[in-house]
Amino acid sequence: MRTSAMIKQWINVFVRPTLWFGLMCGMLLFCRPSAAEMPKHHQHDPDHVMATSEQKPAEPQHVHPSPDAVPPDAVALNEQLGSYLPLDLTFRDENGQPIRLADLVTKPTVIAPIYYRCPNVCHFLQGDLARVLPQLKLKGGEDYQVISISFDETEQPELAKRSRNTYYAAMTEGYPQGAWRFLTGELDQILSLTNAAGFHFQKVGADYLHPVAFFVVSKDGQIIRYLHGTHVLPKDLTLALYEAKDGRVGTTIRKVVQFCFSFDPEQKTYVFNILRVSATAILATLFIFAAFLMFGGKKPKKDKKL
Repeated sequence: MRTSAMIKQWINVFVRPTLWFGLMCGMLLFCRPSAAEMPKHHQHDPDHVMATSEQKPAEPQHVHPSPDAVPPDAVALNEQLGSYLPLDLTFRDENGQPIRLADLVTKPTVIAPIYYRCPNVCHFLQGDLARVLPQLKLKGGEDYQVISISFDETEQPELAKRSRNTYYAAMTEGYPQGAWRFLTGELDQILSLTNAAGFHFQKVGADYLHPVAFFVVSKDGQIIRYLHGTHVLPKDLTLALYEAKDGRVGTTIRKVVQFCFSFDPEQKTYVFNILRVSATAILATLFIFAAFLMFGGKKPKKDKKL
């Protein structure tokens, strides 16, 4: 009787919640919306342009080239986690003054490879940084540094300064001066940086095809984490900055993400692998239940007193 009652109790504790979990997962699988595609750099999306007058440059609007005209391996992001950036490179700041990367990367640093004349995804990426940075509990300029670096060697410091004013104005909560720098540079310096980071872009006409990502490095220039896309989560950026502070390369989270998500080659995005996760949860529950029956279901008999 005791064993039967215990089995009934464990069914209520483990089996029923597991079945409900599987049912809910099945409902989510069939009811969830279609996974959104990552933004394509060759498409214009005027609905997402930031509503500031300074963001609209005086230069003529670009017509982005077709990616079919670009060699297949010319545009890629080959993550170089654990590698070191060459910090002896020299760029120009917003005022046209030369500045060494080593003088800026003295703390955990966010580096965003962009180009200032980009009409869409580079604006989206930096615009989302402007949204997220004031939300961080870490203090910009003291706990971490942010650097936007143009990979278009023809862009001048005037464009960098214009972008700086735009995104600082968008941070209505305020942001420390000098905590986010906007740089331009010569082609050889740019390629030394982007090649070391595995960030490969291609110029086609007046525009560029390029990955949409930025990376976080430690104070000695070691690449700790890559963050992809134009939507930045505060917790992801905070975790990456803490890892950069400790000098820990962000591989653990990456392995968990790869287990929970599968890449959909048709939609070019990651989708939640609900079958794998739910199966793992059910097997873990059954293992715990079986272990209890084997080792915890029987109590030692007390010796009867004569």
